[in-house]
Amino acid sequence: MVKNTRSKYQDGVIGRYYDNLDTIMLQKLGELVTELYLAETEVQKKRLWQRAQKAMEKLKVPPGIIEHIMKTRSVEILAKNLQDWLGNKK
Repeated sequence: MVKNTRSKYQDGVIGRYYDNLDTIMLQKLGELVTELYLAETEVQKKRLWQRAQKAMEKLKVPPGIIEHIMKTRSVEILAKNLQDWLGNKK
């Protein structure tokens, strides 16, 4: 039998991380919106859009919305949706 190698403190930190994962992902999406506005090369944009897609999946955004955002690759649409999601969070 494997003994738990984490302390109670570490278990608490991990638990709080997962309790706040949606807030963390919303913050990361906000940062990605800023980075996408500032991205200069197509390589940078492609990498940032991939990260945005993963963040939306972790947030459990409906697949249809993710598909629409990824098809248009419009930073404005992503930012507008992010505003709505942040509004719903509060």
